[in-house]
Amino acid sequence: MKTQLTTVLVSLALGAALPVLAQTAPVSKQTGMQLAARMTPGWNLGNSLEAIGGPYVWGSSDFNETAWGNPKATRALFDGVKAAGFNSVRIPVSWKQYADAEDNISPQWMARVTEVVKLARAASLVVMINIHWDGGWLQPTYARQEAANARLARFWTQIATNFRDHDDGLLFAGTNEVMVEGDYAPPTPEYCDVQRGFNQVFVDTVRATGGNNARRHLVVQGFNTNIGYAIDCNGALPRDAVPKRLMMEVHYYDPYDFTLDANSGSWTWGQAANPGGWANEAYTDWQFQRMKEAFVDKGVPVILGEYAAILRTEYDAAGTYRKLWDAYVTQSAVRHGLVPVYWDNGYTSNHQMGLFDRATGVPAFPDVTGAIVDAAK
Repeated sequence: MKTQLTTVLVSLALGAALPVLAQTAPVSKQTGMQLAARMTPGWNLGNSLEAIGGPYVWGSSDFNETAWGNPKATRALFDGVKAAGFNSVRIPVSWKQYADAEDNISPQWMARVTEVVKLARAASLVVMINIHWDGGWLQPTYARQEAANARLARFWTQIATNFRDHDDGLLFAGTNEVMVEGDYAPPTPEYCDVQRGFNQVFVDTVRATGGNNARRHLVVQGFNTNIGYAIDCNGALPRDAVPKRLMMEVHYYDPYDFTLDANSGSWTWGQAANPGGWANEAYTDWQFQRMKEAFVDKGVPVILGEYAAILRTEYDAAGTYRKLWDAYVTQSAVRHGLVPVYWDNGYTSNHQMGLFDRATGVPAFPDVTGAIVDAAK
């Protein structure tokens, strides 16, 4: 009964939210490779719809979207992203914090996610939504497999049903960086087996909801979205009744001491500036070539769902090396057939990765956004 009521409330909430536009058109016959070509380059609405904060009061529209300091997503933001030259947006989403004890998702939260999707689609961006970290309940162990599979199926049944009539400008991405929390060693056969099972549950669940979801393009993840682990654990894609509708997702943040570690003294990048360093241009090309051979050459598009390097003004006031890394990774990804989707966490201060003023949609670093867009051509 509660599920039926939820469906009714969501439908009522969405009816007045935004015009449907062309989002309810039938799913086209384009292959995943053809759709991927429309998505380059992409951008992440990071640290917004997946932000975790205080406890949610059931039935309210008081969400944690601004809990991590970013303003609410608006049409102006998406228009700015599109005007800068990006063609797709990945929208990470948290669901568990807005669900009840039976994993029924709040209709108010479903309506807000739908509103944001429609805002992005109205700006002519291809959209991906996922189940992000979400509290870390997707632990790939046999001990937690049954419960995780049940919740994954429960959530994707509701999400997919809600978006069932949207066209293929909307993609679903099943999970995010699935790993055993705190264990950064190579995955065991158990971990790989359970994580592959999550991908299969996602595909089966979405297809079972029918409508446009019977043919929608779906994105599955490599273990911890790591390139090497994707090849080792996920070379065989989930079973799917529809051919050429699955994509693989990995992320790229190498070298860590340059891209993410604010306490590191490593602030230059590239063979010319740092010939003894690891993960220079040749390494980047090698990693993406591996994905090309394992997936792209077999007709499976690869989404580089996250990549970014932090600003280090204490060393490189002009951001020269960050821009160099961003541009090279983008260019190499495109050259090897991957869709680069830049990770923007929303913050434009030092040691952060933001590229846009989230309140206005104006690029905070037009030289960097320009370099990324140009590198994708």
